[in-house]
Amino acid sequence: MSVCSSSSSSSSSSSSTGKAWIVHSILAGTAIAVAIGARAYLGRARKFRTRVVGIIPARYASSRFEGKPLVHILGKPMIQRTWERSKLATTLDHLVVATDDEKIAACCRGFGADVIMTSESCQNGTERCNEALEKLEKKYDIVVNIQGDEPLIEPEIIDGIVKALQAAPDAVFSTAVTSLKPEDAFDPNRVKCVVDNRGYAIYFSRGLIPFNKSAKVNPQFPYMLHLGIQSYDSKFLQIYPKLQPTPLQLEEDLEQLKVLENGYKMKVIKVEHEAHGVDTPEDVEKIESLMRERNLS
Repeated sequence: MSVCSSSSSSSSSSSSTGKAWIVHSILAGTAIAVAIGARAYLGRARKFRTRVVGIIPARYASSRFEGKPLVHILGKPMIQRTWERSKLATTLDHLVVATDDEKIAACCRGFGADVIMTSESCQNGTERCNEALEKLEKKYDIVVNIQGDEPLIEPEIIDGIVKALQAAPDAVFSTAVTSLKPEDAFDPNRVKCVVDNRGYAIYFSRGLIPFNKSAKVNPQFPYMLHLGIQSYDSKFLQIYPKLQPTPLQLEEDLEQLKVLENGYKMKVIKVEHEAHGVDTPEDVEKIESLMRERNLS
């Protein structure tokens, strides 16, 4: 009996040892696979959306300010000032102007900018950027739509939205906001934005948002002003023109709403920046006064 007991014990011990080695081998194999997978993922992450092109869409016809890109601001065309500021961004591999107007094209070539001619049928700057992207010889992962009417655009903002999109693989679009001045609260030319707790856009409006029951500006609330600059994943940019216009987009006349209405995610960063876009002829004088104050030539 004792011999049989000893033999059974030995067999059980051997079986347990074998099972332990099998489990250990499975765990070790899993750990190695996870490590390899993580290394591969990190390798892809480092290379995620690396090639970046900046595009400045510009058109001559405008209901509010015809010929706006060519208006002179302290001796230089506005489009030139925007281009010079944008060239300082470190994340851009290339920078071009996209236009449907020969006068704008000639002006831009005169100060050294690369120009892509686009059709007059483009409904907005996003569609113009897409057409320009298709005509570029090189392939890019991110396209930055730089508003030509922001002659004081800060290159750090361009870099900021590019890095935000690179860090958010679930987003196809990124943009920037800054603090809204109380006097701009009800100006329809100053687009407002609200975001969620993770920094993704909820809505954009020409009206004040959020809007409270008193119908007055709450001086304690951090209202946000949308800056026109935005960047897109290049694959999404090819999809955008094929999306049908949406009700909110048409009502507000804001192209970024078509992105949100179709369920895509948009990353938003907040920056310290005084918005000085040129929407009307009266804005030119304001810009020039500010530039004189800052000794900008």
